[in-house]
Amino acid sequence: MKILILNGPNLNLLGQREPEIYGSDTLADVEATCRALDAADLTFRQSNHEGQLVDWIQEARGDADAIVINPGAYSHTSIAILDALNAFEGKVVEVHVSNIHRREAFRHHSHVSGRADAVIAGLGVAGYPVAVRWLADRG
Repeated sequence: MKILILNGPNLNLLGQREPEIYGSDTLADVEATCRALDAADLTFRQSNHEGQLVDWIQEARGDADAIVINPGAYSHTSIAILDALNAFEGKVVEVHVSNIHRREAFRHHSHVSGRADAVIAGLGVAGYPVAVRWLADRG
């Protein structure tokens, strides 16, 4: 199974930015943990740019079996990412490090959740390997 793992804006600062909310693990730590599962062929990407994320989602059509996406703040604003995910035929899992439902009201709604086959929020970075394992078990 081929899984594309996408991370949106500011996730390049994971482990440095607001560790009281997001923890001390870095995106490299997340990647190492997921690869250690040896459950799937994984590709990791991160961008602070909405259009780049849309391009990667579109490129995944016909190539990847599933997408794990942490769209960051774009969860709450990006119809473009939602539209790209709607054109993707495979499974989609949305991951949030923090519990977006216990934070500011504007974070409670995610456009991506409307397309996601599963949503994981509030497990910290442990949500990523949970998503990979869940997808691999269904692949």
